[in-house]
Amino acid sequence: MKGTFPIEKFEQLKTPFYYYDVELLKTTLKVINDEASKHEGFCVHYAVKANANPKILRIIREAGLGADCVSGGEIEASVKAGFPAQKIVYAGVGKSDWEINLGLDKDIFCFNVESIPELEVINELAEKKGKVARVAFRLNPNVGAHTHANITTGLAENKFGIAMRDMESVIAEASKLKNVKFVGLHFHIGSQILDMGDFEALCNRVNDLQKQLDRLHVKVEHINVGGGLGIDYQHPNRVPIPDFKAYFDTYAKKLKLRPGQTLHFELGRAVVAQCGSLITRTLYIKEGAVKKFAIVDAGFTDLIRPALYQAYHKIENLTSDDPLETYDVVGPICESTDVFAKQIDLNKAKRGDLLAIRSAGAYGEIMAMGYNCRQLPQGYTCDDI
Repeated sequence: MKGTFPIEKFEQLKTPFYYYDVELLKTTLKVINDEASKHEGFCVHYAVKANANPKILRIIREAGLGADCVSGGEIEASVKAGFPAQKIVYAGVGKSDWEINLGLDKDIFCFNVESIPELEVINELAEKKGKVARVAFRLNPNVGAHTHANITTGLAENKFGIAMRDMESVIAEASKLKNVKFVGLHFHIGSQILDMGDFEALCNRVNDLQKQLDRLHVKVEHINVGGGLGIDYQHPNRVPIPDFKAYFDTYAKKLKLRPGQTLHFELGRAVVAQCGSLITRTLYIKEGAVKKFAIVDAGFTDLIRPALYQAYHKIENLTSDDPLETYDVVGPICESTDVFAKQIDLNKAKRGDLLAIRSAGAYGEIMAMGYNCRQLPQGYTCDDI
């Protein structure tokens, strides 16, 4: 796998930086489109929060995906990247007035609404502009997902969505308002989900809700089931592309759509995670009392997932073929949580070696920060270097 990285070019770049394998991204997008197109009415949006690098957004837009946004800034980035407004959806539990106004001005496809107060504000702002906002209601299905507790979103205890018991009253409230139009239902149960049974459970819950709405003669144009499909962090070389066939087939088989309904997905991590790596340089090898440390110039300011979620990322030494040794790979930040991995085997490392922290294309560059007054990492593709 080391041969796929342009290591000689890496040597000329200031570390740490993100490197994106554009060919893998394009192949992943082709698989997504091929598998989704097998099912009538399937529409795929890209969750911009995973990675908003302009080059990445442009490639995804060129593949024909829509954009799932959770902030006004993401709407602006999507529009700048060329995503058509009619393919932009906007979710988020705390939409500010300027963000709602931006969505109205751009005539985005839909606002995914998470509370009655939010619905009332959207109606009020739309009225001032003489517009009618299309809205879907994000329901909290109280469906658990087999993933980290910090990235579950579909339980009753989570802050996201409207309680299912309030579904009928919220839809009734929308019918009274003149400047919103109810067009769909939205769900999202979590992230990094690998068990298709979790998605089946969501399908069962949506089926029950649809029956309930049928009895009320309520027509739902669009069902949005969010995203959540995970990747294989353990084996990025062996499994570079998630099982999109099983994912889309699960919904095709288990979800009972009504005639004319479209089914929307919001995939993020599954699209971009495997194409990105954080490239960092070894500063020092430190022999501790009980372990050996590889101290690198990247820190949790560049990739926060291990500190935030105890997330695993495979790490490879790109510039050594020496026998394996065991290291803790740590960064320079003045926090004990600035650790990328503990007790992992790497080809023997020395000062100056380049390490690749793999599967970092999602929630890597986008979550970088300036703590300790550190500069943000740059993002490169093969075309840039």
